[in-house]
Amino acid sequence: MTEATAPAEIDTPPASSGRYDRSIVNGPLHSAVWKIAWPTMLTNIIGGLQGIIDHVLVGHLVGFNGNAAIGVAFQIFIIVIIFINSLFTGMSVLVARFAGAGDGEKVDRTVYQAFLTAIGISLGIMAPVGYLLSPSLLDLVNAAPAVKAEALPFLRIMFLFSSGMLIFYMLSGALRSAGDARTPMVLGIATTGLNVLLNVLFIRGLGPIPRYGTAGAAIGTSIAFGIVAGYALWKLLRGGWVVSFRRGRGWGPDWAVIRALFRFGLPTGIQGIAMNVGGVFMLAFIGSLAQSAAAQAAFAVSYSQLFSLITWTSVGLMGAAAAVAGQNLGAGKPDRADQAVHLAARYSLAGAAFIGAFFFFFPRQLLAVFGMNEPVVVDIGVQLLRVLSVSGLFIAAALTYTGGLQGTGDTKSPLYISIVSQILVPLGICFSIQRTGTLQPLHIWIAILIGHITRCALSVVRFNQGKWRTIAVEIDPARP
Repeated sequence: MTEATAPAEIDTPPASSGRYDRSIVNGPLHSAVWKIAWPTMLTNIIGGLQGIIDHVLVGHLVGFNGNAAIGVAFQIFIIVIIFINSLFTGMSVLVARFAGAGDGEKVDRTVYQAFLTAIGISLGIMAPVGYLLSPSLLDLVNAAPAVKAEALPFLRIMFLFSSGMLIFYMLSGALRSAGDARTPMVLGIATTGLNVLLNVLFIRGLGPIPRYGTAGAAIGTSIAFGIVAGYALWKLLRGGWVVSFRRGRGWGPDWAVIRALFRFGLPTGIQGIAMNVGGVFMLAFIGSLAQSAAAQAAFAVSYSQLFSLITWTSVGLMGAAAAVAGQNLGAGKPDRADQAVHLAARYSLAGAAFIGAFFFFFPRQLLAVFGMNEPVVVDIGVQLLRVLSVSGLFIAAALTYTGGLQGTGDTKSPLYISIVSQILVPLGICFSIQRTGTLQPLHIWIAILIGHITRCALSVVRFNQGKWRTIAVEIDPARP
């Protein structure tokens, strides 16, 4: 891989293999951003409903300890998932750039190597190590005994059977970066439908299927992703999508591509780990409160689920910003890439303001959907949702500009920004208050808000500096 100065903006598109949607680099910019954003947002919203349904079912059938268990376990599990997904960020940088340049051979080569590397890591490292360390990880976040009893089987199942989920994320990122956001949407809807059906069966039980409770949510999720992943692999081998596994090129590792994946993806992986380690330590602060189980349950529903209504749409626009900016930079149009990211940020802010209004004015009604009726849990949850109604504005903008930076190849800056804003700032505030007084739930919620404000400010400033314009990527020629 080489790094050089990006070409000056040009008016004519590069040669294309004919597979890619050239309107992303040539057509109206609003349409280019929106055609990637809306299917991605819809996919995230529909996919996120499965988590909400899990919490609703578990909350009514198991109780708030079950809600806390899913929230705590998934906070741990997502650290590992995000690290492996960092390879997909590296893949997306390369795919968007090569698709913008119309180089189909390099697109397909990149996608296959990302798949190969991620599967090797997930099966060879993630499954056995995650299974063995699950009890210690739950102890690290101060999970209450009742919460730990529910969380342990859930976490172990997710570690062992995560390959289907990883294949889905890999494929979605590849298709989106190549300009096709609708196919991931269809696959996401299918996955969610299967997940809802299977989770209802395994959480509550039916006929010969016993009631698995909290663990049933993990079983249903793993099976649903596995079925869709199997179909996706068949399609990649058969062809017909904008990305594929081309035959006749060998099935072994291609180290030139893998090095490029790690070069661009590893900073994002470290960023994801840093952010979620920060989240784990934040859970530890919550676990140290006088009413820890109630606070963990409120956090699991309000932050991990309801706040996702904002992050789902923002992550969709983050993906659109990354894909459109990356493709336009690959096509030699950096000014158009810049405009696309600012446009996506405006969409993201509007969505966050709309959803945040519900958090502020109807928090009790939202919590009641999850079976949150205990007065102490409701009071803490209302407090958190009202803080998040403001915090969502800042994280929505921050995510979009993060997408712009990552999509153009600057994956290091978001890493440094996240360390400062998601670890040093909020954890430092909580630590200082705990040392000098009595830490209360509101102190933790305000610390989260200040961290989001910091991340937004630093992300906007870094993107507007424009240093991403000078980043260009290449991989060595394919082996014969």
